[in-house]
Amino acid sequence: MKLRTYIVEDNATIRENLIGTLEELASVEAVGVAETEDDGKNWLLAHPGDWDLAIVDLFLRQGSGLGVLAACRDRKPGQKMVVLSNYATPDVRMRCAQLGVDAVFDKSNEIDALVDYCIQHSAPAGMNFNPPMPASGQAA
Repeated sequence: MKLRTYIVEDNATIRENLIGTLEELASVEAVGVAETEDDGKNWLLAHPGDWDLAIVDLFLRQGSGLGVLAACRDRKPGQKMVVLSNYATPDVRMRCAQLGVDAVFDKSNEIDALVDYCIQHSAPAGMNFNPPMPASGQAA
């Protein structure tokens, strides 16, 4: 199952690289993008059944990712909001938690963790990522 993902990121290079990476490695389908707070809020609120995950940067061309996060506090159960920012300080992480964010990732050193998060949330319930090893002497 593909994780329908909406990305709020104003840097086109980062956005395109992120989409390519996540679609290749994590069974993610990008359903849309926004560069501003208003565009991100408007799309996410107008399409409540069309996304499973929103990835939000904090510093945008207009407004702030915090406004997007606040607007989506009452999202449907199972919908995830994560922050991907160069400013993932302890204070920012705390503020994001107060806004109901599911996870915060630092752009500079936590992309692998974001990929793992997406893989985990795109898998069907009960799927085991580490299949058991066959017992000694049994064929695999």
